[in-house]
Amino acid sequence: MQFPFDYPVREMTYKEVNDRKLRLYVSEPDQEAANRPVILFFQGGSFQPNPKFSPAQFQHQARYFASIGIVSICVDYRTGRDAGFTPLQAIMDVKSAVRWVRQHAEELGVDPEKLAICGASAGGYISVSSIMFDRLNDDMDDVSVNAVPDKLVIFAAGMDGVDIMSRRYPELLPIAEEISPIHHVRRCLPQTLWICGTGDDLYDQNRGFVREMQDAGNPITFKTYDGMEHGFFNYGWHNNTYFHETRQDIEGFLRPWLEHTAE
Repeated sequence: MQFPFDYPVREMTYKEVNDRKLRLYVSEPDQEAANRPVILFFQGGSFQPNPKFSPAQFQHQARYFASIGIVSICVDYRTGRDAGFTPLQAIMDVKSAVRWVRQHAEELGVDPEKLAICGASAGGYISVSSIMFDRLNDDMDDVSVNAVPDKLVIFAAGMDGVDIMSRRYPELLPIAEEISPIHHVRRCLPQTLWICGTGDDLYDQNRGFVREMQDAGNPITFKTYDGMEHGFFNYGWHNNTYFHETRQDIEGFLRPWLEHTAE
């Protein structure tokens, strides 16, 4: 599959499934160096039969973070455009991508212990689920490699797996609760920045889940944007006001890694 990137990216295959090559689209800082922070982006809208977003959804954020010294990767993972797709595959793909990057850290010039992932909407659900549900692993993965990121950024993600499966994948209803983060609250997340607009249909669910997870000991910062809808942070929306503001939120969240790298 080809996706519309506006900027030069380095394409790397992290997994092959049948004849499908799953790729990483890497935006690299101008200066070559070792042990740089790395962030992986997972698009939203991926559970729809014909997703309107592609891995390029976060290309503008990736380009910016590369410019300040963070290796930035937009991840191609299986979505509703793939035949026979279910969210279980996407959850496994998140883990595969994280493991691949850690296994190829030297080649990429990154610190395998300064790895962040950012997921929006469906991409946020699979990002959180990849951390919460240990048993979901691709048979091809080396499970001895840690698949849990060191930092996590989420944009307004549905956390009720029963609701998601009942609407999109009713064939998964028998196991829906098993893959529903809201039904498995426990201490498991790394340091997390969770961003949500108060006008988002998922706002109440996100706020409730975050509170329960905070009470369970998870280090989550919940940042809200008054009145903003689902996807408000996207490049090209709202004259890019919130694209820039949320980009600054993420930069501040990752800044300690950059300061440490510079020492």
